[in-house]
Amino acid sequence: MTTPAHIAMFSIAAHGHVNPSLEVIRELVARGHRVTYAIPPAFAEKVAETGAEPKLWNSTLPSADDDPAAWGTTLLDNVEPFLADAVQALPQLAAAYEGDEPDLVLQDITAYPARVLAHRWGVPVVSLSPNLVAWEGYEEEVAEPMWAEPRRTERGQAYYARFQAWLDENGVGLDPDTFSGRPARSLVLIPKALQPNADRVDESVYTFVGACQGDRTAQGGWRRPDGAGRVVLVSLGSSFTKQPAFYRACVEAFGGLPGWHLVLQIGKHVDPAELGDLPPNVEVHDWVPQLAILQQADAFVTHAGAGGSQEGMATATPMVCVPQAVDQFGNADMLQALGVARHLPMEEATAGALREAVLAVADDPGVARRLKEVQAQMAAEGGTSRAADLIEAEIPKERR
Repeated sequence: MTTPAHIAMFSIAAHGHVNPSLEVIRELVARGHRVTYAIPPAFAEKVAETGAEPKLWNSTLPSADDDPAAWGTTLLDNVEPFLADAVQALPQLAAAYEGDEPDLVLQDITAYPARVLAHRWGVPVVSLSPNLVAWEGYEEEVAEPMWAEPRRTERGQAYYARFQAWLDENGVGLDPDTFSGRPARSLVLIPKALQPNADRVDESVYTFVGACQGDRTAQGGWRRPDGAGRVVLVSLGSSFTKQPAFYRACVEAFGGLPGWHLVLQIGKHVDPAELGDLPPNVEVHDWVPQLAILQQADAFVTHAGAGGSQEGMATATPMVCVPQAVDQFGNADMLQALGVARHLPMEEATAGALREAVLAVADDPGVARRLKEVQAQMAAEGGTSRAADLIEAEIPKERR
């Protein structure tokens, strides 16, 4: 039996980074460990529900409620805020943990201060990755071409210089790329089926534990309406949801379509009035209990975020992927290559194309068969229990 330890988790205030870790945290608490979770106040209640103790700090990153445009449009626009936030967060977090240092650090991939603090405290750190990880050859094939142009600019060079200076000031003997992209130990909270070049991932560092979903009843349920022959859920996640024209296309595609019921999640940036008059077979919400609906749905139109992608696979729901940003384009291609989805680019997502794609995947026995195969593979990856076992194995021996 493992002796109870103090385990500290670090993340940012973003659903796609907090949600994947919550069931793992809940399981560690249930096993008797004291778990603290460093998180901005907006997510304190969600974290506290797991039994972990929130350690609050103030972030400068755009919040989940902000317009996605706050993130800018270029690679440097996307990465500079994380470095700036890490620099200002580190003193806050060091103060919060003074005299209360943990035995083990868990780090979301965006939580740069966690790796610095683990180095300072001399304790192990385990990365919890909510999306794809680097494979052997990733730098040459992806990172270097992506960064080639930004690194030639004065702004890009200044970003790298700032990052390196911060690491040097804190005695971390790594360069920025290794620090942010190559953890010493990582648990990957996505199914291996979603990982590009999975055969080239170093499994001495990265362990795929798959979806850690747990009991979602606290999020509420959903009841299939009487007379709804088939159900399609449309959701672009929690961030890139300001797409009224797309939602109107969905209403046009499925509103009044015989035998179909449309559940449309539109987020916080769109007024339902912008969608016009809604047919009786359409329901619109700013948020839905997604997993509860997918367990009853016949098709899922998704942005192909890591969370939505694996929930679609875990529930064996045929998908149409309309990616919006970052890793979603790669996820959409992976799901299509797996034979469980169609990738429909946003600029092609007309009402007719959406209807045709959904009907095609929902009626394809090959898609249904592949989904069942992937669902079984995911179940074998171990999920929450295996993740907790592997984390306990990283606790220093004198604490076990």
